[in-house]
Amino acid sequence: MKTTLFCLILLLMINTSFSQSFSLPNLPYAYGDYAPQIDVLTMEIHHKKHHQAYVNNLNTAVKGTKMEGQSLLDLMFYVSFRSDAVRNNAGGHYNHTMFWEIMAPPASQGLISDELSAAINRDFGSMDSLKKAISAAAIARFGSGWAWLIVSPEKKLMVTSTPNQDNPIMDVTKDRGIPIIAIDVWEHAYYLNYQNKRMDYLSAAWSLIDWGVVSKKYASAINDSLLLEIEKDNWPAMKDFHRTMAQTFHPSESGDLIPLRNRSGELLAKAILLKESRPPKSLDSKLILEGLQNLENKCEEVNELVEKEAKDAVLIKKIKEAHDLFHIVQGLCHD
Repeated sequence: MKTTLFCLILLLMINTSFSQSFSLPNLPYAYGDYAPQIDVLTMEIHHKKHHQAYVNNLNTAVKGTKMEGQSLLDLMFYVSFRSDAVRNNAGGHYNHTMFWEIMAPPASQGLISDELSAAINRDFGSMDSLKKAISAAAIARFGSGWAWLIVSPEKKLMVTSTPNQDNPIMDVTKDRGIPIIAIDVWEHAYYLNYQNKRMDYLSAAWSLIDWGVVSKKYASAINDSLLLEIEKDNWPAMKDFHRTMAQTFHPSESGDLIPLRNRSGELLAKAILLKESRPPKSLDSKLILEGLQNLENKCEEVNELVEKEAKDAVLIKKIKEAHDLFHIVQGLCHD
């Protein structure tokens, strides 16, 4: 009896641990170590209350769905396909985690690398100009949001800003790239000590940036295949086709063919537009163009079957072929 009870408890613990896939990261320093730039109470509330809430809400939002078990990056990259709860809380978790990672007390900060220093001088002219650009982006952000330094798909440094808990990885963001600096400009990040003096807070936060950590993030970002994924996802025609494919194919997986029968013509139209569109420069190749032509042909077959009122089994087989071909074309964009 005791053995059975122990096994049940263990199984419950395992299932719980799998469902709670996201957790609050520990800060690299004690709350008081960020003072006087950021006071201890603000740090504690910000980390233990606000960030913890994003983690809890994200776990709740994905529990029992196909998103459960997906990485934070996957959730954010296609966030336009997600619920508002996933968008806000995945962003809140990622953004705050980066904020903690790039901050350190002045005495514990690493040195900036030669590579990052050269990139800053190349793209901004000087470190002082970069500071002014980030401060301007943060000041201009109406209400709550974030200021960022990112590496763009062209491997250039760019300063940008996002509202609420959005970030530059998300497909809802205009200026996309891999973040290497995140500055929180929600009032809960500074109001206890700085009230409405956002610029004073920004000056204090700037002095906490650990350039050693940022340099490592820069070195990782410029070699990250995610830049190519973002460039590909910034291809509007590809994104439009992907959305329509998802909205017609995935219901068919569970036997619901109504969306496909109602929208097969739209799917074909999006395939034609995709084939006729201009790919991003790095993806403009003969292999890609051939794949897009094949995809159009396959979608035309699907539409013809719908018009002929083909049986469900035949239609399911053909849309799966089209879906698989689409992912082959996406895979070609990795090379």
